[in-house]
Amino acid sequence: MTEISATVAKNKAKILAEALPYIRRFHDKTIVIKYGGNAMVEPHLQQGFASDVVLLKLVGMNPVVVHGGGPQIDEMLRRVGKQGEFIQGMRVTDAETMDVVEMVLGGAVNKDIVNLINSHGGKAVGLTGVDGAFIRAKKMLMADRETAGKWINIGQVGEIESIDPALIALLDTQDFIPVIAPIGVGVEGESYNINADLVAGKLAEILKAEKLILLTNTAGVLDKNGNLLTGLTAQKVDELFADGTISGGMLPKISSALDAVKNGVKSCHIIDGRVEHALLLEILTDQGVGTLIKHS
Repeated sequence: MTEISATVAKNKAKILAEALPYIRRFHDKTIVIKYGGNAMVEPHLQQGFASDVVLLKLVGMNPVVVHGGGPQIDEMLRRVGKQGEFIQGMRVTDAETMDVVEMVLGGAVNKDIVNLINSHGGKAVGLTGVDGAFIRAKKMLMADRETAGKWINIGQVGEIESIDPALIALLDTQDFIPVIAPIGVGVEGESYNINADLVAGKLAEILKAEKLILLTNTAGVLDKNGNLLTGLTAQKVDELFADGTISGGMLPKISSALDAVKNGVKSCHIIDGRVEHALLLEILTDQGVGTLIKHS
């Protein structure tokens, strides 16, 4: 048995004591986590994420994981000689790209995350929105910002019509951890690629989640000078959209967060996935590692 100094022991005990009120407050509460960015591709961060999710489950919370996989999709597209294209933060998805998305997100990436969580003692189950048709979607048409009244066709990119929470609720009764790939299904059985941030946000609303947590490759929401913005209200976020502070790939991310807090989710946290154990730091300590968004 390794001996530790009194100071180290005191600090460890303080951390555990600090976590107790948060464990009590969030017991049996649903926490939707969008898993993406560096946390998905760097091995030590992958391990930390999986152990964090398992710990949250073991102390009585109900984590639900929605994952992305942009870098993995881009890599597979390169292998087949295609170049990924984005418009207003959304991936243009023709039929061939949709096949790649389903193979990568619904197959390799989803199963890797499930195996990772299970290897840390969890009971994860992988799903796409096609399973049980629990994410219903329709084709998204994107407004052209250059020409009023014109719409841009971005292929098999989906807009969420509805989410049926029954499958997630059933898994929760058996203490499973759902791991969801953001693929929806249309009325004709066609598959749609849906932005993972949008799926996480809408799922948080439907499940009446306590928190929505989005792991990113940045410290959080930054102002025009690169400074971290910590506590934001829905009104302030609207102002940041209007003045162009939030743009590009951050648009769907913050839009989903904003919609979630406006529709009943208690709080949304945009956190730095490059920080090891960022989930635990955000949920179980006083030391937040990103931007908190609340309705007011």
